[in-house]
Amino acid sequence: MRGSLNKFNKLVDALQELPTIGKKSATRLAYHMLIKDSFVGMKIAHAIEEGLGCLKKCSSCGGMSEDDLCFICCDESRDNSLLCIVENAKDILLLEENALFDGRYFVLESLEELDMSSLVEMANSGIKEVVFALTPSIANDAVILYIEDKLSSFNINYSKIAQGVPTGVSLENIDLLSLTRALEDRVRV
Repeated sequence: MRGSLNKFNKLVDALQELPTIGKKSATRLAYHMLIKDSFVGMKIAHAIEEGLGCLKKCSSCGGMSEDDLCFICCDESRDNSLLCIVENAKDILLLEENALFDGRYFVLESLEELDMSSLVEMANSGIKEVVFALTPSIANDAVILYIEDKLSSFNINYSKIAQGVPTGVSLENIDLLSLTRALEDRVRV
């Protein structure tokens, strides 16, 4: 096709690789950044370039940081006896944005990358409770059991975030695992 939009289509394709962005959204975003408001496009490009150049994993918890240690691991006012294990660094941002947890974090990422020496080191530093903030699944239940077993020599209490039926959702729209756990973990009223 003569006069095709190769560079525009390349941007649309790149934007589609982002989670939850389909072709329509990617086209709309690309058009806005390139045609409607190129200043926004330049601002986004610059922010991405800066982020790629300086963001890295915290050497202690695995969260996002611009330094060797993240701001959470450097914060001496946090409760060092609480450790929250999350699946990815994005989960830390969610919990912190809403001020839901005041302890330390550990990013799990995957079982293959699990560095038990880091967890053991944290346990040695006075952890009294480990909170598992993982997506409910049978695989993650196995991960929880594995970590509990590896840290069994420490006097640590374990808990996990509550799960079950979300507010406003009818039972017919709940998966069997969530419904089963909601019944098993029911509370007195």
